[in-house]
Amino acid sequence: MAQLSQLTQYIESYVDSSRSSTQQAASVDAIAYLLKNDILTLETLVREMGMYLTTTDNIIRARGILLLAELLTRLASKPLDNVTIHSLISFFTDRLADWRALRGALLGCLALMKRKSNIGRVTDNDARAVAQAYLENVQVQSLGQHDRKLCFEILECLLDHYPESVASLGDDLVYGICGAIDGEKDPRCLMLTFHIVEILARLFPDPSGPLASFAGDLFDILGCYFPIHFTHPQGEDVDVKRDDLSRALMLAFSSTPLFEPFAIPLLLEKLSSSLPLAKVDSLKYLSNCLLKYGDDRMTKHVEAIWFSVKDAIFCSEQEPMLSLASELLDHVGFQENEIVTEAFILLQKVILENSGLSLSLIVGDKDINMIVNTVTSFRSYNDIPLQSKHKLCAIGRILYVSAKASITCCNRVFESFFFRLMDTLGLSVRNSSGDCLPNYDYVFSERLNFGALYLCSELLAACRDLVVGSEELKSKSVSAQESWCCMLHSFSCLLMKAFSSVLDASTDKDAYEADIYSGVKGLQILATFPGEFLPISKSIFENVLLTFISIIIEDFNKTLLWKLALKALKALSYNYIVVEKIVSLMFLDDFGLPFQLRLEAISDIGTTGLNVMLKIVQGLEDAIFANLSEVYVHGNLKSAKIAVQLLECYSNKLLPGIHGAGDFEDVLSRFAVNIWNQIENSMAFSVGAQENELLNATMTAMKLAVGSCSEGSQGKIIKKAYSVLSSCPSFTLKESMPITGTVQLEGLQHTQDLECFSCRDKWVISLFASAIIAVRPQTHIPNIRVVLHLFMTILLKGHVPAAQALGSMVNKLCPKSNGVEISSNCTLEDALDIIFNTSLWDSHNHGPLKRCSGIGVDNEMGLANLCLGAPNCQLLQVCAIEGLAWIGKGLLLRGHEKFKDITMIFLRCLLSSGGIDNLPLNHGSLENNQEQDVLPSVAKSAADAFHVLMSDSEICLNKKFHANIRPLYKQRFFSSVLPILVSSMAESRLSNTRSMLYRALAHVISDTPLIAVLSEAKKIIPILLDSLSVLSTYNLDKDILYSLLLVLSGILMDKNGQETVVENAHSIINCLIGLVGYPHMMVVRETAIQCLVAMSRLPHARIYPMRTQVLRSVQKALDDPKRAVRHEAVRCRQAWASIASRSLHF
Repeated sequence: MAQLSQLTQYIESYVDSSRSSTQQAASVDAIAYLLKNDILTLETLVREMGMYLTTTDNIIRARGILLLAELLTRLASKPLDNVTIHSLISFFTDRLADWRALRGALLGCLALMKRKSNIGRVTDNDARAVAQAYLENVQVQSLGQHDRKLCFEILECLLDHYPESVASLGDDLVYGICGAIDGEKDPRCLMLTFHIVEILARLFPDPSGPLASFAGDLFDILGCYFPIHFTHPQGEDVDVKRDDLSRALMLAFSSTPLFEPFAIPLLLEKLSSSLPLAKVDSLKYLSNCLLKYGDDRMTKHVEAIWFSVKDAIFCSEQEPMLSLASELLDHVGFQENEIVTEAFILLQKVILENSGLSLSLIVGDKDINMIVNTVTSFRSYNDIPLQSKHKLCAIGRILYVSAKASITCCNRVFESFFFRLMDTLGLSVRNSSGDCLPNYDYVFSERLNFGALYLCSELLAACRDLVVGSEELKSKSVSAQESWCCMLHSFSCLLMKAFSSVLDASTDKDAYEADIYSGVKGLQILATFPGEFLPISKSIFENVLLTFISIIIEDFNKTLLWKLALKALKALSYNYIVVEKIVSLMFLDDFGLPFQLRLEAISDIGTTGLNVMLKIVQGLEDAIFANLSEVYVHGNLKSAKIAVQLLECYSNKLLPGIHGAGDFEDVLSRFAVNIWNQIENSMAFSVGAQENELLNATMTAMKLAVGSCSEGSQGKIIKKAYSVLSSCPSFTLKESMPITGTVQLEGLQHTQDLECFSCRDKWVISLFASAIIAVRPQTHIPNIRVVLHLFMTILLKGHVPAAQALGSMVNKLCPKSNGVEISSNCTLEDALDIIFNTSLWDSHNHGPLKRCSGIGVDNEMGLANLCLGAPNCQLLQVCAIEGLAWIGKGLLLRGHEKFKDITMIFLRCLLSSGGIDNLPLNHGSLENNQEQDVLPSVAKSAADAFHVLMSDSEICLNKKFHANIRPLYKQRFFSSVLPILVSSMAESRLSNTRSMLYRALAHVISDTPLIAVLSEAKKIIPILLDSLSVLSTYNLDKDILYSLLLVLSGILMDKNGQETVVENAHSIINCLIGLVGYPHMMVVRETAIQCLVAMSRLPHARIYPMRTQVLRSVQKALDDPKRAVRHEAVRCRQAWASIASRSLHF
């Protein structure tokens, strides 16, 4: 009884129209829950709702029926027996006559008819009864949009799921559908109506069936919607786009051949429309209808379609000929707009469907023949009139599409035009019988006819693409009797010479650009026929390759020709000729091809295939090691410069290609090991002036090569590297070393000076650090404790790669809790003990570090202490801070808690003695440090350490080098450090300290994802504005300033930050006004003005008082020396002047 009482309350809540929609939805959910879990049966529910379903109160009855229908939609997957379904569908069918409760009846019928057969489905007889009641009682167009949509969904469901049941209704069904869809305007409903027509055509395909009687009337209804003109209404949740509607209507148009007498004339008529949209749709619809209506019905329209297509192509407003900046050889011709593109698609389908008639029309077309005769009388492209250029390109594409359709079409086109073009070019002679034969005596001494050469290249492209694209031809060879093949074979040698002569005579002047495109394209086409269909001899193919290689080597001064030849060469199938010539570019010095162009050619060719890539890589490695040897032994400056370029090509061009091409691990491993072998065998280095640049390039190549190898290969590389490192006398590597201890450091008077190392030792430690940076977490590192001590020593000499290697090691080492066997006998905890608890100074050694530190003999100093405790030795502190920053980054990325201690060390360095005590510390090891004033260079390093922690590094600690990166680490760091920085700024009274705190905060904010910054927008914006003001006073902070300004720009553009922006509108505008005249960086001024434009869109009341100040500041920017700034200033003045008044005088 309690359940029934509760059910009654739910029903009353829904039926009561005064209740809120939320309450009504909750009632439906509650009842549906009871039904789904069998707490309540459907029979009980209907019994309890009896009064609500049959009452004479129209509102209550309508709400009751709608409730039952809503519940059935929620029970779509619940099994119901046939008796229940029959009773329910009969009830809702009867209710279709009750117009006051029609929505519930429609929804109930739809919910029941959509059910699947395995859970209980409406029978065919019941579906037919629904259809009859629907046709008799429902006046669709008199209903509201929601109810009309339900009506169309019912029709769609009946036609889709119960076709046999409704087919018996015949004419009544078609007539009813015509009446239902006539005059519909809602886009969501139209999508359904168009689909209904499509299904209806499938239901009655018989040309003498029910649909035939109403085909004209039905198409009259559809035709009024063409072309679709529909724009998405603002403020309405309509997910239907114009293209969706147009495609649905197109499918309805082509759904039955019965529409042909009405559709084709309409579409041809619309092709003459002045609206581009109507032309495009007409062409698309014609293409679709052509295939669906069949050749029997469409033959009589072929001629009209051809003339319409020709007019569309000739009359379109596309650029004539070439877009000379595109350099796309496969599309030499005009820049096709959408009309032309669709016209050619339609033309191709017409030819495929009715090749005989359509080709006769094309070949015999007077306009085409007249234009061919006219344009082929001009030798130069620039001599051809503009309109004729356009028509030449149009005819070229027409011939291409026609010849590419089939072998028969290709033969027909070749027979009609090829010999005419050969005659025009002078490449043929006629015998006594009038046959056209190759003129092998022709001397290429003058400029060839451009128009004829261009049309030849289009015909060649059609043949090539016909062979390549035909699935049928791939299993058998082309018959030598095919006329196009015979013609091409006969003239291939002359054509190759003709295209080559065009390139030989060309220069980089504009007058020759079209010739260059046409010549390169022609040669490329001749050489890209598949081997089994090759209509040219092997010698001609090799001559084409040699022609392109000759251009690469000798014609480098012809920029356009050189680039196009390289692109063409990349598209060809290579043989030993190309590979040998390209590899030789790395070694030959007897020609003038600039080395940078050589590398561009090598890298482009090297990434075209695995076999080619392997040979190119091997050749490149040989060249690298040959030049490195010259550098190591003789200090050859020229070899150093070459080696740098070779290594950059290897790293930036070939290695990415190798990484994505397949298994090249052996190649990469061999490269890294060979670098170590070469260093091992070179005991005396003499690098010279190019040392740093060459070392950096070698380190990058080492990292990328090691990072791409497996753990096994990496282990071999590291073993070899460690062996070379151990042989260096500068590095004392003891095989056993305690976890903590004292490291003796000599020569630390100049901590950033690595002169105490030989050139070779510097290379060894730098490359070793690079290899360590790139290894995988499970790769074995020999004597890892010794390596840790070594890197700690080296980083204090200002060696950043050592610090980065330490950061990578702590990021990848396994912790004890993992239970993983550690082959190196060093866990993450052991490594951290070594780093933070090893004393870097011995109290018994009164050496230089003691004198630097000024600390008594009873104190020992570790890395963390050095960051704070050596104020009289700034360089040592700076090195310690930089090293600790990279270690902290490695810990931060993996989410280790120790990074918090490192962060607090940096914060201590930022603060003067007045603010140190206020900082919380987590560990007592740092609490007893003496409070001392921080020097500016040290404070700056500490502030910049936050950039190291937060920024994405390309050189280490990234996914490419297998770093452990915890998701959302930036957001967590931002949330934890922001309150501390803010409170420190509030308590600091020293201007220098505050400026460094702002610098640190700027790094944190600018490197944090915008979504995290937006969540703290209310707190961030005032601080961000202060930071911008402080940083704008220093020239050296311009990059940080710009990064911070981009964050402000992101906040202004994001909807989630609008409320805070409005609250701080005046402060933001004042800050931006100050940056409009920032003298040190153009993009700062440009971005500040763009932000002011964004501010102009805020509520009028908030920004109106600031209009005068903004307009005055922007007025000055109108005279900015940079055009981009002036352009933005004009936009900003217009935006703010429209707020102030229509006049710009103020």
